[in-house]
Amino acid sequence: MIKQQTRKPIVQKRHRSIRVKISGTAEFPRLAVYRSTKHIYAQLIDDVNKVTLAAASSNDKELKEKLAHGGNIEAAKVVGEAIAQKAKKAGVECVVFDRGGFLYHGRIAALADAAREAGLMF
Repeated sequence: MIKQQTRKPIVQKRHRSIRVKISGTAEFPRLAVYRSTKHIYAQLIDDVNKVTLAAASSNDKELKEKLAHGGNIEAAKVVGEAIAQKAKKAGVECVVFDRGGFLYHGRIAALADAAREAGLMF
């Protein structure tokens, strides 16, 4: 009998291999993205100083009012725009994108495209 793997350890393994290659600094923080079935989250992280510079999610109070559901592509676009605005306030223009072990399509790609359109460069 073959034991079937769940998706979570596969995503975690993929994320660990990605994190070996990328790291955020003060000049180029890491834009880390996490998605669950109900929400999507984005953070700007300075890995050198171990500080979160900005964060946005579909669970934030001001964004939650705009969204009917936090786990769809429209929510990802709103969160992408929000994280780009917060990054500009923090004085960040360029970031390193960390897809968090998730495949680059759907909500992850929508968040990245919205952040690029709002002014972040990566």
